[in-house]
Amino acid sequence: KPTFSYASLIAQAINSTDDEKITLNGIYTYIMSNYPYYKHAQSGWQNSIRHNLSLNKAFVRMQRASNESGKGSYWAIDTAYKAQFANGVYKRTRR
Repeated sequence: KPTFSYASLIAQAINSTDDEKITLNGIYTYIMSNYPYYKHAQSGWQNSIRHNLSLNKAFVRMQRASNESGKGSYWAIDTAYKAQFANGVYKRTRR
C-alpha cells in the first residue's frame, strides 16, 4: 500500500493534468494506473477519496462549461492551499 495520504494522491492526480483540474473518475483512473495496489483493493478506498474531496478545504469543485460534454464536476486545488502540496505530498498547516 502506498504511504501517501488520500489527499496527497488526489493532489498528484490533479497536478498531473495540464489545466490542473480533473474529474472524480479521472482521479480514480490516475490512482489505479500509478499505484497498482488500488487496482486490486476493494472499492472502499474510492469512498475515502470522495470523503477527502468533500471535506478537505484544499479541494474545490468546478462546474463544467455549458458547452462541455460529459458528466460530473471537475476538482482542483484551491490556490490558497497549493503550498501545502509541495511535490504532491500533503503537508497540513499547524493550527
